[in-house]
Amino acid sequence: MANLIDQDQEWLLNCLNATLDPNQEIRSLAEVSLRQASLQPGFGVALSKVAANKELPFGLRQISAVLLKQFIKKHWHESEESFEPPAVATEEKEVIRRLLLPSLDDSHRKICTAISMAIASIAVYDWPENWPDLLPFLLKLINDRTNVSGVHGALRCLALLSGDLDDTVVPTLVPVLFPCLLTIVSSPQNYDNYLRTKALTIVYSCVSVLGIMSGVYKTEISALITPMLKPWMDQFSFILEPPMQPEDPDNWSLRMEVLKCLNQFVQNFPSLTESEFMVIVGPLWQTFVTSLSVYVRSSIECTEDPYGDRYDSDGAEKSLDAFVIQLFEFLLTIVGSAKLMKVVKNNIKELAYYTIAFLQMTEQQVHTWSRDANQFVADEDDATYSCRVSGVLLLEEVVNSFGSEGIYAIIDAMRERFNESEREKAAGSAAWWRIRESILFALADLSDQLLDAEASGIISVNLGNLVEQIVTIDVGTGVHEYPFLYARIFTSVAKFSSVISHGVLEHFLHAAIKGVGMNVPPPVKMGACQALSQLLPEANKENIQPQLMGLFSSLTDLLHQASDETLHLVLETLQASIKAVHEAAVSFESVVSPVVLNTWALYVSDPFLSIDAIEVLEALKNAPGGIHPLVSRILPHIGPILNEPYQQPDGLVAGSLDLVTMLLKASQSCIMQNAPSDIIKAIYDTCFDAVIRIVLQSDDHSEMQNATQCLASFISGGREKILSWAADSGFTMRSLLDAASRLLDPGMESSGSLFVGSYILQLILHLPLQMAMHIRDLVTALVRRMQSAQIVGLKSSLLLIFARLVHMSVPHVEQFIDMLIGIPAEGYENSFVYVMSEWTQKQGEIQGAYQIKVTTSALALLLSTRHAELNKVNVLGHLKSAAGITTRSKAKLAPDQWTLVPLPVKILALLADTVIEFQEQAMADDEESDWEEIQGGVAESNDSLLSSAAAPSFGRTTYGQLEAMAKAYNENEEDWDDDDDLLSVSDQLNGINLVNYLADFFAKFVHSNRQLFDHLCQSLAQAQRDAIQTLLRC
Repeated sequence: MANLIDQDQEWLLNCLNATLDPNQEIRSLAEVSLRQASLQPGFGVALSKVAANKELPFGLRQISAVLLKQFIKKHWHESEESFEPPAVATEEKEVIRRLLLPSLDDSHRKICTAISMAIASIAVYDWPENWPDLLPFLLKLINDRTNVSGVHGALRCLALLSGDLDDTVVPTLVPVLFPCLLTIVSSPQNYDNYLRTKALTIVYSCVSVLGIMSGVYKTEISALITPMLKPWMDQFSFILEPPMQPEDPDNWSLRMEVLKCLNQFVQNFPSLTESEFMVIVGPLWQTFVTSLSVYVRSSIECTEDPYGDRYDSDGAEKSLDAFVIQLFEFLLTIVGSAKLMKVVKNNIKELAYYTIAFLQMTEQQVHTWSRDANQFVADEDDATYSCRVSGVLLLEEVVNSFGSEGIYAIIDAMRERFNESEREKAAGSAAWWRIRESILFALADLSDQLLDAEASGIISVNLGNLVEQIVTIDVGTGVHEYPFLYARIFTSVAKFSSVISHGVLEHFLHAAIKGVGMNVPPPVKMGACQALSQLLPEANKENIQPQLMGLFSSLTDLLHQASDETLHLVLETLQASIKAVHEAAVSFESVVSPVVLNTWALYVSDPFLSIDAIEVLEALKNAPGGIHPLVSRILPHIGPILNEPYQQPDGLVAGSLDLVTMLLKASQSCIMQNAPSDIIKAIYDTCFDAVIRIVLQSDDHSEMQNATQCLASFISGGREKILSWAADSGFTMRSLLDAASRLLDPGMESSGSLFVGSYILQLILHLPLQMAMHIRDLVTALVRRMQSAQIVGLKSSLLLIFARLVHMSVPHVEQFIDMLIGIPAEGYENSFVYVMSEWTQKQGEIQGAYQIKVTTSALALLLSTRHAELNKVNVLGHLKSAAGITTRSKAKLAPDQWTLVPLPVKILALLADTVIEFQEQAMADDEESDWEEIQGGVAESNDSLLSSAAAPSFGRTTYGQLEAMAKAYNENEEDWDDDDDLLSVSDQLNGINLVNYLADFFAKFVHSNRQLFDHLCQSLAQAQRDAIQTLLRC
């Protein structure tokens, strides 16, 4: 096909024509022919010629341009994910580039857009190195005011390219390009809003890049921005000044780009923008105020075209909602700017007043949420991208920036809006409830900030009275007529329950209980559920006792009707209800359990809903006397599922294993309270063999993971007793070892073995005598599994096993090191070298308070041995810093470079980093901490770390410093989200106070070998040396 364009032009045109044929068979044949032709040299050139030929029909040219773009994506560059051979030859690329540029001024905008996209696709790979004339050509087109089509093509192309502009291009491009763009933006008589908007899109991208660069090149960027700031601000002011018009979406798009550009200027150059910003304030306020009336008529009342879901010819959204959201985003930036917040300081109440009106539910939302309760709950929970969410974010920022002044302004605005809604209600307006709902929506969102302010004495508003006034006045209003208002009343009462009077709370609690079971609109039921989740835990149990059976019956009935998001809310409410009536919950087990189990089975493949259902069952089981009836109800159904796993629907086996694990964990809790221990044995008799078979035979990763956790729970709960429960005394131990063998198989995918670390930990903790004879084989398997692991979490969990084995080898840690040295490891001198290389590299990534305690203290134990092998091992130290900015191309050519340090130095550095973390936590918790003074006092200790260890400390006593660090660490430990509570509950090492442990370790190290200690410390960073010295003085 070398001469395709000359000899086969007619064939290509016929083929392109055929792709438009109404006959499916003809179209399919043509598409196959084109795919085959695309593999031949010259095809891209042929398509380019058709697209560029203005004498050909529009349809053929457009489809040719579209095919060309697809061709470029598939064949232009081999690094592209979508690349398919063959690659376009260099000579052909040159011809295509040359053909496309002159077509940018095509009078057909769709052709122009398609060609622009093709050019932008090529530019990603070829510009600027292989296409240096691209930018000069585009600038020449933009400057030619006689050729509007050319301006359009060049702007469209630059807009597509602007996302890929970097710091090497923008500084030289801006001085040349911005005057051209300013001319376009400021000439509405010559250029339509579409072109002016595209020009502003490019401005936005360039200013974004300049903002990033200003962090390094502040002086240079300031010099570049300053002279152009005033003309652009004047132009922005001119665009924003006219009142908003409802029938002009193109103008909204233009204003939206102005707001985006202003946002970039203010965020990146607040000091420079401050001097020119006053020219913006009046027009911006005009836009804000007049857009509200447009928004109310178009979106809230829907009396005019809402212009929703509208996009321009390039796919950019031009809806009124998108514009209002951008307006809020810019206002939020101003309010949050220390330099610019003063411009709104005197008008905070007015800002809040108009913002509250924007928060009203739109007619579209009312329609959608009335038909779909799931969508209502989802939008409430997820804080979806909307005007309501953007508006309350602005109000939150007002509180953050202006404090009590902002709160008083917002509350005054709320009161004014409330009085207006009262007047509308009295006048018979059908929309009075919307503004009332928006006030409550804002109050609920701000509840935490407002309650904190009142509790700390920052404000004296009496929030309880304010909320009560708003929610009680509508108690008699028809729930069917205003369901969303009632839903908001319920949630608002729950949010402010701590300051609302007892009588009002009791009224709404009983109303919520009744509402769940009444024939009321779904939003009201959902609001009632949300209120119950928060009110029941604090409720007077005696007062609600007569209503409990009705409540649980209503909630279980709702489970039959609910789905997706509403189901999540109902299950959450059930869980809260069970916990609230803790002692009495067992009375309702027979009502709740069957329905929840059925719900669990129906949604077992949904990871969120199935967990919700299990948490309800867990709450039932944790209630006094609840576990026996629950286990009796569950086991007959779970046993057959686990024993015949291959006959079950997807997800049911994995879900059943989750359920068994939940029962086992609960059983352990009961055993610690001296409850009967026959529960675990009953579960063992029904499920243990089946769980073992699943581990040994299943290829499903979810089943493998859940079965592994289940076995860990069996061992943690049953301990040595579990070995005597089978008829064959050795069966259980053999089964556990077989499971360990498969899970540690290096050939198994990492996901299947993900929780093997937790399982092995239970084996060595609770069956130490039985495991002792297998330790060498276990360590060998752990090394092989770790070397083949592809998941960081798996490696970390296996490192925890090595750390725990170090502790178990005390006082003969040297023997454990010798054992590791005697075990080979592929690619390393021995297993000790491999394990320590991985351990020291991954220690900083280990998560969980227990895991950090065990691994950190184990490193200290290893260092304490002074084993000769430690000094022979070199591990990665710190990352070498690269000169200049590291681009993607540089990163490919020069990957990260690390220093190499002796293992003892690295271990000491890791321990010092842990101390630094303690200090940072202590400083964060105590703003009056004297850590800075302490560190300043030791900064000169460069030679011997101990030279000033006896020096007096500043501020807090040395013991006080130690206590502060320990307190901060313990508080942080409480925040760890450790799903595997088996680890922390059953291991005595969890009781380690790591701060005290390290202080004791460093003191003993210094006392036993000060010379070695000082030698190692010389290789540490100054901050690490200072941290150790501080701890030593404690």
